[in-house]
Amino acid sequence: MAGRRRASRAGCSLVLLLAVLVGCGGRPTPDTASADVQRVLDRRAAAVLDRNESAYRATEEPSASTAEFTRLRAVPLAAWSYRLTDLHRSGDRATAGAELRYRIEGYDRAPVTAARTLRLVREGGTWRVASDVPAERASQQLWEQGAVTVVRGAHSLVLGVGQSGERLRAYAGLADRAVPAVTDAWGADWTGHVVVLVPKSLEGMAGLLGAPASGYRGIAAVTTGEAGGTARAPADRIIVNPDAYGLLGDFGKQVVLTHETTHVATRAHTTAATPLWLSEGFADWVGYRGSGRTATQAAPELARAVLDGHVPAALPDDKDFGFAGDAARLARAYEGGWMACRLIADHWGEVRLNEFYRAVGDHEKRAGAVEGALRDVLHTTPEKFTQQWQAYLKAQLA
Repeated sequence: MAGRRRASRAGCSLVLLLAVLVGCGGRPTPDTASADVQRVLDRRAAAVLDRNESAYRATEEPSASTAEFTRLRAVPLAAWSYRLTDLHRSGDRATAGAELRYRIEGYDRAPVTAARTLRLVREGGTWRVASDVPAERASQQLWEQGAVTVVRGAHSLVLGVGQSGERLRAYAGLADRAVPAVTDAWGADWTGHVVVLVPKSLEGMAGLLGAPASGYRGIAAVTTGEAGGTARAPADRIIVNPDAYGLLGDFGKQVVLTHETTHVATRAHTTAATPLWLSEGFADWVGYRGSGRTATQAAPELARAVLDGHVPAALPDDKDFGFAGDAARLARAYEGGWMACRLIADHWGEVRLNEFYRAVGDHEKRAGAVEGALRDVLHTTPEKFTQQWQAYLKAQLA
């Protein structure tokens, strides 16, 4: 009996010990690092919006730079937030991935989104930001390139780095003339204003695009945005290459700004269904509209080809619009798209050109989009339209 009692007591002790061990290890203490880091990022975002430097410094590791905060003070922000997407922690150090979303007050209906990588350290139980940089293969923000100068126009906001106020006011003037010209050609179903970013150099432009500079050498400006720009799509930005843009005359500068502004206006109706000959050709058509420039003046490369007997066999393909390649081929692609849109405006009228553009984009899928719009809006076929375009090139350029 005593043996059995001792065994029983030992068994009870063992059960009790197991219960204690299970109680200690069965429910591991949750790691609150992600929630803690998100709270730090929330405080950091609030400090940016409030222009509160001391609150911003409170989220920073003491040796971290606050240059970005200082530069941001010039930018009229309506919203700024971070969403933590991943966190890799090793003791008191962590690397976080986050999505930055911000809007410029009075200009952005939807936010710009940017992928960021943040390094954090924990001191005294509190996480602080040691660095906040673009994620791998992500683009820079303008204020990361230097102090920002802001110029407001009647229909535009121009932000520049390394540019004089006088030069930025000139950009604003061009943009302010572009906006009503685009509205007159396209209609009023867009915001009616633009944000223009002017970095210091081609390299700065490439940084804003997250791409090699070599791909944009000679390109005066581009427009960022998302095809089919819904209310939730990232906001558009016109980004200027000051090196190439500065080589243009006054007329060329205006055409470029009007072209890029057209992309902003037409974004909601520019989808995966829209071929580049149409989106780029329409933007050029608006840019040259009312200028009095002849076809040979505005399409010199294509005119040379036609005069040499090389009439294109088909409308330009998307691959013909690649920036890194044959400059003459790229010019012919833009000019061919412009001539196609000019043909539609001349033969069917400007209203039909607008309807055609919208009908193609509203199809949403590339297959059948142009064919359907040619049939329903212009009452023709791809074969007949191509033949008519070829005849138009010969008549206008030969």
